[in-house]
Amino acid sequence: MNEQMTKDDLIVLHEDNHIIVVLKPQNVPSCEDESKDTDLLTVIKEHIRERENKTGNVYVGLVHRLDRPTGGVMVYAKSSKAAARLSEQMKTGDFEKKYYAVLVGSPREKSATLTNYLKKNPINNMVYVCGQTVEGAKFAELEYKVVEEKNGLSLAEIKLHTGRTHQIRVQMSNIGNPVYGDMRYGGIHAQKGKLALWAASLTFTHPVSKERLCFKIEPPSDLSPWKLFDTSVAVGVDSL
Repeated sequence: MNEQMTKDDLIVLHEDNHIIVVLKPQNVPSCEDESKDTDLLTVIKEHIRERENKTGNVYVGLVHRLDRPTGGVMVYAKSSKAAARLSEQMKTGDFEKKYYAVLVGSPREKSATLTNYLKKNPINNMVYVCGQTVEGAKFAELEYKVVEEKNGLSLAEIKLHTGRTHQIRVQMSNIGNPVYGDMRYGGIHAQKGKLALWAASLTFTHPVSKERLCFKIEPPSDLSPWKLFDTSVAVGVDSL
């Protein structure tokens, strides 16, 4: 279900001549997709066009994506130079992304690094764990740490080292602790609800000023299952 976002719903965390950092609502695409539903990239362009009274095309560059059901912090580039420099940071690992996830059950290891090889099936848009030698397999790595456990669920902080499609969802499901609300990868452990996966923190170097920037935003604490946990402490001094 699309939230039918408009430019009036846009929450801007930071904006300058080179970048715009925003909150991506859940169930809104990061950019135009096959559904043709309202997407965040288009909304940002409309926001800039109207505010600056521009005619014609407005440049906004897509630097990274979040899955449609995932909410949280995103950065878009406002110039091709900024887009190129941010994309280079993505390749070199200078672009740090941390997530919150509510997991079904509790992982046996309370903190660990998961490494797998993943392959996407373009026919059903599903991603699978596979062997390293499988054609098209891509290396995937993340760190997780369980922050709190309650009511058969766990709040985990996750740091991505690679940015593969559906990576967190697939890798956590693979150890038997799928993300709450994930009906695609949850299997027999699936619990129905809005996907409890949130891009909570984004750290990168400003493409022009070279200042190190960090933006954080908590998941909706009034909604289930987030309201079971204190997400304000998850990204703290001793976090991943």
